[in-house]
Amino acid sequence: MSRPFASRNSSSSGLFVRVNGKIRAREVRVIGAEGKQLGVMGLGDALNLARASGVDLVEVAPNATPPVCRIVDFGKFRYEQAKREKESKKHQHATKVKEVQLSPKIDPHDLGVKIGHAVEFLCEDMKVKVTLKFRGREMQHTEVGFEVVRRFLEAIGPYGHPDFQPKLIGRGINVMISPLPRNKRARPPGQGEGVRVPASQPRVENNHENGPVAVQRPPRGEAAEPKPSSFVNNPFEQLEVKG
Repeated sequence: MSRPFASRNSSSSGLFVRVNGKIRAREVRVIGAEGKQLGVMGLGDALNLARASGVDLVEVAPNATPPVCRIVDFGKFRYEQAKREKESKKHQHATKVKEVQLSPKIDPHDLGVKIGHAVEFLCEDMKVKVTLKFRGREMQHTEVGFEVVRRFLEAIGPYGHPDFQPKLIGRGINVMISPLPRNKRARPPGQGEGVRVPASQPRVENNHENGPVAVQRPPRGEAAEPKPSSFVNNPFEQLEVKG
């Protein structure tokens, strides 16, 4: 049995859609190209309508009784379907979780680096899982670990809040941090902050004999001390001027 016209493979789209000759129902409810209900008709009549319009017959609701088909260009149908899926994904916030590991004996500089990473993740709307692990006899002083976690949470307070209080689970302390809403969150570090220049900074001059020499500039509002005369023996030094 020959088909009215060649069917198109819809496997490239995300969902399997029956088109033209692949539709198996005897009767279908047809929606016209302009979105109007054309009623229930036989499959052959629906295919003839689609052929007369130069487009396809696409099954859009296969589970309905009878199945609902739409007269539309299949390429346009796939484009609209992909566009709707893309728009729906924009409103879905895929929660990503980043992990930051600490230790009870962490160096203050390393702790600052970990805090910077956590702030960066929170500013990108990611959750941060903080894990502090105890090793060996460190379990005898868990209060030290809780103090490190407390300092960590206090530092990232303007950017996120813990979902629950830090808990001791096994040989570690765990806590999950969620980002604050954008309107309540502090600015990311480095934005809106200028470079601070010291008020007075020594000026370096190059002396060919002794090398670079630092010359201290006088503070603002104070006049510089007068430089001595360049003459070694100034003949006018003791000259008195009579009025």
